Amino acid sequence: MAGATQQSVSESTLVKEERTGSVVTLRLNRPEKLNAISPELSRALVHGLLRASEDRTVRAVVLTGAGRAFSSGGDLAVMRDLRNRRATAEFEAMLTLGKEICLAIARTPKPVIAAVNGVAAGGGMALALACDLRVASDQATFVQSFSNVGLYPDFGATYFLPRIVGLSRASELFYTAETLSAERAREMGIVYKVFSAAEFENGVQEIAHKLATGPGIAFRDVKHTIIGENQDQLIETLDEEIRLQLHCFVSEDFAEGIAAFFEKRKPNFRA
Repeated sequence: MAGATQQSVSESTLVKEERTGSVVTLRLNRPEKLNAISPELSRALVHGLLRASEDRTVRAVVLTGAGRAFSSGGDLAVMRDLRNRRATAEFEAMLTLGKEICLAIARTPKPVIAAVNGVAAGGGMALALACDLRVASDQATFVQSFSNVGLYPDFGATYFLPRIVGLSRASELFYTAETLSAERAREMGIVYKVFSAAEFENGVQEIAHKLATGPGIAFRDVKHTIIGENQDQLIETLDEEIRLQLHCFVSEDFAEGIAAFFEKRKPNFRA
């Protein structure tokens, strides 16, 4: 692994920025909350992605999590508070930050690797799907858990997942909230490679440095063809996700789902 390692922590400390040669690693840093996505973390991640995109010395970006999770998805404690206060505008702003993250990943000409070190649930799995490729620890799990709390998939899940696994498989994952092992996710085409937990960090860096030393112009053009030319459709899908998520947010199903989650019981949906 070439190059000396330098590390700096973002001002908020919610996203750590680590530099190894021409690779920047953005590490979600709420391990005590399984890196649940709060508005503050989202803003820190957007800023980190934009800095990496604008820095000409950066040639690849790794997105991973601190502790034992990649990300457990949207912070349900924050969402419960917003629902209790009927703070629809605040919830919409939270969803819009998710849209900004997806677009920041799509618009950077550099490859973005999701290094899934543990749980990737709901918006956490969707965040991984928004990256250009995914590698996983054998301790990682993937689940589209939105239906467990009466919510609609967001963070680009309805755009990326059907394109990666096909409509039928995507429907199964959205409806059943089945938890996938890292190996099962690899078999379905969600994950590129699976490493043992002991080999994970080195394996991720080897892949990242291989991409960082690859043909940047060719990689940029491949990404533009895959994502850039379809950006209007991505934006339309993200906007529709926000609209439908707001519809679910004010529903009794979400009120029941979030209550059941914190009461550690099965929800009784009625809608």
